[in-house]
Amino acid sequence: MAAPAPADTGRWFGFGFNLFGQTVNGVEPAGGPVLEPREVTACNSRPDRGSSAPAARPEAGGDSEPATNGGARPSPRPRQRVTACRVSPAWSHSACLTDDGSVYFWGFVAGGPWHQMYINNQDLRGCEDILSSEKYLLTLWRDRVQCWDISSLSRTREATDAVVWTKHLQEEEKPNAAFPLIPGGYITTTPPFYKSLSPLLHARKLVLGSEHALLLTFDWTVYSWGSGRHGQLGHGSVEDEVEPRIVEALHGLAMAELAAGAWHSVCASASGDLYVWGWNESGQLGLPAKSCSGDEHQKLSQQTGLSGEGVPALSDAGDKVKKSTTDKAAVGNTNVFISIQAFPALLDFPGELEISKVSCGARHTAAVTRSGKLFTWGWGNYGQLGHGQTDSTDLPRLVEYFIKNHLSVLDIVCGPWNTFAFAQGKNFKS
Repeated sequence: MAAPAPADTGRWFGFGFNLFGQTVNGVEPAGGPVLEPREVTACNSRPDRGSSAPAARPEAGGDSEPATNGGARPSPRPRQRVTACRVSPAWSHSACLTDDGSVYFWGFVAGGPWHQMYINNQDLRGCEDILSSEKYLLTLWRDRVQCWDISSLSRTREATDAVVWTKHLQEEEKPNAAFPLIPGGYITTTPPFYKSLSPLLHARKLVLGSEHALLLTFDWTVYSWGSGRHGQLGHGSVEDEVEPRIVEALHGLAMAELAAGAWHSVCASASGDLYVWGWNESGQLGLPAKSCSGDEHQKLSQQTGLSGEGVPALSDAGDKVKKSTTDKAAVGNTNVFISIQAFPALLDFPGELEISKVSCGARHTAAVTRSGKLFTWGWGNYGQLGHGQTDSTDLPRLVEYFIKNHLSVLDIVCGPWNTFAFAQGKNFKS
């Protein structure tokens, strides 16, 4: 029996779209969504370190190797927990970087759903960060950035054979930030994989949406560029921006965290305030959305206490849909629905909770408070909000699972239609 894990050991939990096993692996395929947080167990079965197995190797169902001669399946290997340092979800699969330098994939990999695959060889020692898309995995080392073709990983004996692009970093360019930001610019998950940035920006953090980018500088200023057709750039219009432009509405406010959804943006200040802008079709901004109107909205409002002063409410709301180009329209007028919020709007939380982490999915948003509570809102059709149902909501709502299980959430990463939370507690066992 394994010895108890230290009290401060954390675990990753996933919920949401799971058609291919990309959210929670290691169980029999069911095809349905994961409606409440479940511990991610994809990294629980692997061959011995001394084996002569290929560098990248698929495992069916997450518990055993693929069928061999005559279709016989070997007995499941003993489960071995591996600590995940980074989780990077794509649409049909997820990837994680472990503390021993290995990379695991689970979901639709190795040519089919409900598979697990790992890269575990000396070539990956020293890998510091990963970024996964449907086709490519980008990896960061102290001296280089590499792009791997994921489909090739399951067909080659040596993982390095799947490398399709490499950018070498000079000694003076050693990375000091996380993906997608690298020295001199940033990487993307589509060719040519690298775009330069002006050194005058002094970039601290960068995030990518489907069609736009947000950048945070070392003096806590936010820039945005790319497509603005849903107001996701925060400049008060729906025009595109080719080059990084300061988000003037936030200028002078010290911003600490930022996240980009498919067509919306979220930013948390150093003092814990939350600002939102962009597309609100599914309530992903936490502002009144027509798709979330009705009796359920009133019910959630009463449950969460989020209809107080400064927070959008839908009492006596009309059937109007508004495109807001001011920072006050969305929060000062409760008689309209907001489809596009083109200026950053302050979103209040109950009890003056302060936000420490934010992440965005395609059309949903998650935020972690400094006290370790997780709130989610927006599109919930696949259970990606973690509330045990598939309803969407335009009200930030507490994910009660972690409270009930005495867990404190430390980090949050949203995939397009799912969510991963890293939580800490005293009851975990190895």
